[in-house]
Amino acid sequence: MDWLHGIFKHSPEIALFLSLALGYLIGKIKFGKFQLGGVAGSLLVAVIVSQVGVEIDSGVKAVLFALFIYAVGYESGPGFFNALGKQSIKEILLAVVMAASGLATVVVMAKLFGLDKGLAAGVAAGGLTQSAIIGTAGDAIAKLGLAADETQRLQANVAIGYAVTYVFGSFGAIIVCVNILPKLMGRSIRDDAIAAEAKQQAGVQVLAEGQQAAAPDLIGRLYVVAAGKARSVAQIEEAADPPVTIERVKRGGKFIEVSPQLTLQADDIVLVVGRRAAVVASAALLGKEVYGVDGMALTMQKRDVVITRKELDGQTVAQIRGATAGGVRHGVYVVQLKRMGKPLSMTPDLVVQAGDTVTLYGAEHDVRRVASAVGEVIIPSSKTDFVYLGAGLVVGLLIGLLVVKVGGIPLTLGSGGGALLAGLLFGWYRAKRQTFGEMPPGAVQILKDLGLAGFVAVVGLQSGLQAVTTIKEHGITIFGVGVVVTIVPMIITMLIGRYVLRYENTAIFAGALSGSRSANPAFGEVLDKAENAIPTVPFAITYALANVLLTLLGPLIVALA
Repeated sequence: MDWLHGIFKHSPEIALFLSLALGYLIGKIKFGKFQLGGVAGSLLVAVIVSQVGVEIDSGVKAVLFALFIYAVGYESGPGFFNALGKQSIKEILLAVVMAASGLATVVVMAKLFGLDKGLAAGVAAGGLTQSAIIGTAGDAIAKLGLAADETQRLQANVAIGYAVTYVFGSFGAIIVCVNILPKLMGRSIRDDAIAAEAKQQAGVQVLAEGQQAAAPDLIGRLYVVAAGKARSVAQIEEAADPPVTIERVKRGGKFIEVSPQLTLQADDIVLVVGRRAAVVASAALLGKEVYGVDGMALTMQKRDVVITRKELDGQTVAQIRGATAGGVRHGVYVVQLKRMGKPLSMTPDLVVQAGDTVTLYGAEHDVRRVASAVGEVIIPSSKTDFVYLGAGLVVGLLIGLLVVKVGGIPLTLGSGGGALLAGLLFGWYRAKRQTFGEMPPGAVQILKDLGLAGFVAVVGLQSGLQAVTTIKEHGITIFGVGVVVTIVPMIITMLIGRYVLRYENTAIFAGALSGSRSANPAFGEVLDKAENAIPTVPFAITYALANVLLTLLGPLIVALA
């Protein structure tokens, strides 16, 4: 294996991408109903590859994780701030239960197996995958007033306990959240994610990429004006309910300019555009439907427009419609209204707010006319605004550097918590002001996938060899204790969440549970199973709390173990 070690020493990135490729390949294999998943697979392969000897810079891990967690926050920012309030009490309690049960489990296991303060804290840091415990526990050990060599020994044991237990700490959380939890709930993460998304959309039909309605609401049809149906364009358009638009008229093989005053004649061919029911009903006003008439095709546009006009802010849909002259809205149809990325049901009493996004449909010149009276058009783009992305990450990482001492205990969000908070804020602000800060869904997805899987692989490459070596030296006792510390608090929290806090949706519960353990790999697998962002909001709430509560365990374990 010297040749392989030589390759990895010269180019450690090969080990990283090899772990990702083989990990996702293994992750696709099904063992009955159990499937490892790409993230867990990458962790497993990375541990195996690490036995050859791989040195990879920790900065790579920090960058990948920052990209992942920022992208998660950016995607879920709009929904997160909408979800804050009394409705978040379950997530708060879940995070508290996880921290309390984690502390109790570590203290009990330390007493049962005679672990010293250093090993106990290290097992907590690794088994609960909260690396910050290493720092808080080490600082607490330094303040015990012990001899220098004893202090150094205990602090070294923190690192040993962490190295031995961290790998299963990540892997075990995936097993509980992705495999055990759905069995307890009796429903899959994917099914409940779809159900929750449909509920959020409040009956509004939202089509995914590549989908289209079999019977679209807005259509265009051609009719030949029958004898005795001679009316003006304005009369035809207004007689329909809801109104339709006559976009083109062909008479005697020639096109004539359409105006409200134009009187249609027998054998004129007209293109009628509008809501399906009204267009179909237009046959009674016009005549027989025809097909494939040369020159009668017309390309229609859909444009998203951010509402910035102050006069529209706070007005209901009915008020806006009543105050808008027919000539202004002529030929343009409102397809959808979104607020913070969430589709709204356009009832007459719906109050429109500045920052809402309205989707307009119509001929290009008509859409352009209405858009100028409403706000700013969102220009579709596949490019990422790296000014906005970079600024968000810088702000997040700076927040992560802040340390606040409470009773002598240093509290910090860390780089992960800071990047998540910045992502939430920048994602929320982008949803309100959509003319800048573009990050297409595909870009968000690659940051999440590559960031998380790469982060986990680097952890495996860095810790795998030391973990296996330490297990050989110290036996499997520490590893076994780590397994208990990983699984027991999650099972306790899961049962309380299900039967006391009454979580009913598997996807939401899985997001909250993984966040309460700050289990990023598990959350990545939950997202992969859900195939939408439903688990993200509960994860963001419990993750932020877990970064504080679990970090506090370091000094408590040193005091109690």
